[in-house]
Amino acid sequence: MTTFSNSRVVRIEWGDCDPAGIIYYPNYFRIFDASTAMLFEAALGMTKFRMFGNLEFTGWPLVRTQARFLKPTRFGDDVSVASTIEFGRSSFEIDHKLTLGGELCAECSEKRVWTVRDAQGHLKSHPVPEAVLAKFKV
Repeated sequence: MTTFSNSRVVRIEWGDCDPAGIIYYPNYFRIFDASTAMLFEAALGMTKFRMFGNLEFTGWPLVRTQARFLKPTRFGDDVSVASTIEFGRSSFEIDHKLTLGGELCAECSEKRVWTVRDAQGHLKSHPVPEAVLAKFKV
């Protein structure tokens, strides 16, 4: 198993919030999904968009997720998202920790599968390419 991490800062915007002025919980999943893409971009040096054209890759569907929401965040908060990844053969596990001022506000675990298209155009799992794994070696 290989472990790699990436951190980024995200500003909570007005449109992220519900009428109570706190982030509406589905928007955490949008942040976590973008953090997964940023993790790969940090390691591979290319965006997810570029991955489609440069790798044997059709996407990484989410097959399991779980989250805990511990402390609300609000419009204008600059939160930090730290993401780590561990690879299996064709799947990988990602953990995200969202903090504000060093205090844990939300955390999420994801399991995703590397996919390609078969001859009929259907998605199928595929081993994560060795060239990709090599970029995540720490």
